[in-house]
Amino acid sequence: MDEFREPCPYRITDDCGGAFTMGCLGGGVFSAIKGWRLAPPGLQSRFAGMITSVKVKAPVLGGNFGVWGLTFSTCDCTLIYLRNKEDSWNSIISGAATGGILSMRAGPQAAITSAVIGGVLLALIEGIGIALARMSADQFKPVMPTLPEGV
Repeated sequence: MDEFREPCPYRITDDCGGAFTMGCLGGGVFSAIKGWRLAPPGLQSRFAGMITSVKVKAPVLGGNFGVWGLTFSTCDCTLIYLRNKEDSWNSIISGAATGGILSMRAGPQAAITSAVIGGVLLALIEGIGIALARMSADQFKPVMPTLPEGV
């Protein structure tokens, strides 16, 4: 499906590292804003609160994203191996499995709810990707040239 991605065993570490990086960067931005807002007044104390918040919270969010990426890619590669095809259904099922696996400690009801939410979110993402691919493909369809009326 996507010829630019790594092959499956290496895709797991690639996706885990990418998710960790995105979580750390996004968590760093949001933690910096929150640390700035919650710090006592004064420029020096606000910078100190911002830096402390980033150092404490950004790696935690990065780790959470990394675990999600690791679980998702492992499920995706397992489905590619079992089904012998790489299509959108693998991502949808992997999203559902990841949601269920990561919330399993909270009980069966939470695992089922998270699995449904994960499957629906991945189905929306895949559907949007397919729709955008079709819309961009329409731009490159050959068009028959029209001749002037008098010819």
